[in-house]
Amino acid sequence: MKDLSLGDFLDRLASADPTPGGGTASAVAGALAAALVAMVARTTIGKKKFADRQAAMEAIRDEADALRRDLLVQAEADAKAFDAVLAAYRLPKGTPEEQARRGAAIQGATRGAIATPLAVGRLARRVLDLARHVAAEGNPSAASDAGVGGLLAAAALRGALLNVQINLPQLADAGERAQVEGQASVLRAGLEGAEEAVRAAVASHLS
Repeated sequence: MKDLSLGDFLDRLASADPTPGGGTASAVAGALAAALVAMVARTTIGKKKFADRQAAMEAIRDEADALRRDLLVQAEADAKAFDAVLAAYRLPKGTPEEQARRGAAIQGATRGAIATPLAVGRLARRVLDLARHVAAEGNPSAASDAGVGGLLAAAALRGALLNVQINLPQLADAGERAQVEGQASVLRAGLEGAEEAVRAAVASHLS
């Protein structure tokens, strides 16, 4: 996905093909958010009036750049994970042996289709945390950019959780489902508060 032009990516996203879909879009939204966080950090670094936060902003810049790269990797992984689910459902099921192989393949592919958005969610949650920092401590002239980064990171996290939710019923093992639900709950906890913190920090610079 990272090698496509923006126009080509949007054309593929708008096509009737199931991939790329919402999971990939969520990861890309997270990558956009990370890019904005890094940009705000860079507009703060090197300014005399912000010398006291230079080291913190350099660390945020480096982490945001890494998160952006990781989210693009997950964007590609999400499309591949869903393709694996489709391939599993298309396996033959005419004999008991084929049914068993197909069932095992579906479960394995479903685990992958859940693991990827969970990874996107974790990355996006960290981007949201960094957006909160740059919104509060970054260059005020880039406050709106920090705000957009926070909004995109929150959207990426919400989208990732939707993709976990839609695949979860396909997991046959109740214990696995409960474990995934617990991980999703951890990612969801405090999300609205983190969004509000970004908005409040941005508003303080715009008033």
